[in-house]
Amino acid sequence: MAPTDARVDAYIEKSPPFAQPILRHLRKLVHKACPGVTETIKWNFPFFVYHGVLCNMSAFRQHCRFGFWHPAMRGTFPGDTTEQTGASHLGLITSLSDLPKDARFIAAVKKAAAINAAGDKPVRKKSRKPAPKIPAILDAALSKNKKARAAFDAFPPSHQREYIEWIVEAKREETRIKRLATAIQWISQGRSRNWKYE
Repeated sequence: MAPTDARVDAYIEKSPPFAQPILRHLRKLVHKACPGVTETIKWNFPFFVYHGVLCNMSAFRQHCRFGFWHPAMRGTFPGDTTEQTGASHLGLITSLSDLPKDARFIAAVKKAAAINAAGDKPVRKKSRKPAPKIPAILDAALSKNKKARAAFDAFPPSHQREYIEWIVEAKREETRIKRLATAIQWISQGRSRNWKYE
């Protein structure tokens, strides 16, 4: 196996027990398919790099995910949960039996590596959604907390939208007020709405 990154080892060790054998197996197959691949951590997840980003894997509380970075890999596997970015993902992996056969997986990694080696750079659509409109309740709370206001204004529109939707979609006023208080606390710490899963 090519040189590994100790941060990926640490990520696997901190993952839930069910996820560890899945992540180790994915890692082993990626290195087997692409001996020149290197490992890194991006956005708090393990990534594999070969002439650019090749693929990534992640573990959550109840499932794992594996994704190819290049849009040309879209639809590689049955059940592919393709994201809006055009990347190809295997999602909701809960056991080794949820993975494709090793030979098919290795062939897919080799294909992705060949695409990267050929210099075919992915073209990703940029989001054209405008920055979300801040509801009055959130705007008033942010006005009372300079640190939260500065952090919120520095967030990308997607992070702002996550907080806004979370607060606005509350069905009861008590829930809305509770979410608002939690949001101000997390925002002032520079955390995104889904920071627990990053």
